[in-house]
Amino acid sequence: MIAIVDYGVGNLFSLSSSLRALGLDTEITRDAGRLRAADRIILPGVGAFGDARAKLDATGLVPVLREEAEKKPLLGICLGMQLLFDRSFEYGEHPGLGLVPGQVVDLHDALDDKTLKVPHMGWNSLRVRGDDPLFKYFNDGEYVYYVHSFYALDCERSTLGTSRYGNVDVTGVVRNGNVYGTQFHPEKSGDAGLRLLKAFAEL
Repeated sequence: MIAIVDYGVGNLFSLSSSLRALGLDTEITRDAGRLRAADRIILPGVGAFGDARAKLDATGLVPVLREEAEKKPLLGICLGMQLLFDRSFEYGEHPGLGLVPGQVVDLHDALDDKTLKVPHMGWNSLRVRGDDPLFKYFNDGEYVYYVHSFYALDCERSTLGTSRYGNVDVTGVVRNGNVYGTQFHPEKSGDAGLRLLKAFAEL
């Protein structure tokens, strides 16, 4: 069973629909027992980092997520991926979960061409680095769908894939042990995204 963490922030319906379209047993939950019983966990997220972290703290699930990440695959998606890092500088400084080394910074500040639109929104090619089971059904250069204004930095050793936006190599996929993250939305990335989710379900 794949448990999707419900903490009031995230595109739960489209994500659960995509997983069920793949024939995967999926449950949306904020129950610690169900997260412990799950084979895999997905942490979704949309919106601002500080607000999302506060809502996640309010559920009391942060210790559970840290414990379960030691035992089973966990995937953070979009803001859910950003929450995996040590800290974010989105409208102040906020602590992350510390599951992946690195920090989250403003994409606009990093761009040489300030006319490029932020948020970085739409389809972009993902350049795969190395061989990982998550890419079992995914080909280098396939297009995935992004919507974000901040991006992960100082995480070179954990980075599995990037997408070029202006002069910036946007961190698209990370891994640290059992913990994975995608800055893009696999559930909105068509067939390529579904194949990525399928591979996650087989980890």
